[in-house]
Amino acid sequence: MSDSNITKRALAAALKQLMDEEPFAKISVGEICERCQLNRKSFYYHFQDKYDLVNWIFDTEFIAAANQRDYHHNWEVFHDLADYFYANRSFYRKALQIKGQNSFQDHFRELMFPFLSAIIEPQISDHASGDDPGLLEFQIHFCSDALIATLERWLLDREPAPPEIFLRRLRSCLQMISDSVSDDLFFQEKSS
Repeated sequence: MSDSNITKRALAAALKQLMDEEPFAKISVGEICERCQLNRKSFYYHFQDKYDLVNWIFDTEFIAAANQRDYHHNWEVFHDLADYFYANRSFYRKALQIKGQNSFQDHFRELMFPFLSAIIEPQISDHASGDDPGLLEFQIHFCSDALIATLERWLLDREPAPPEIFLRRLRSCLQMISDSVSDDLFFQEKSS
């Protein structure tokens, strides 16, 4: 492992320890550096701010690992993501509550949107109407926002269900919505 990665991992470990002890808003860069016996210059050589460090943790622990896997089904990514979040729920429960520029919540949404769009678009493109050129984009945003919000709500729950139960519930809801919409139980267009 390169010296750069050793330094980054030391800073990440220090931040995780500190987030177990106090709110993120009260943690300073100096405190992170002191915890792992590095100087502020080392911190700022690698990261813009403590928000960037939180995002780096997710990018290296989950995104980099997911990019190494050969997924056969999109649902497998959700399994891995749910397992990862559940195993690290103490950290991510706090990370998702961070507000402000470069927050983890914003970073997570930016990363997930293109991935979810790639999954959702083929499924709904058949239903897009040529009469409404903005419909496909609306559908992608709607579905992506719903899935991301559901993941966040699950993780922020005081005692989140284990991943397999959460995913079973999610899949059941998605199937119910799909069945209801395709059967026109919920939505019926008015005849002109």
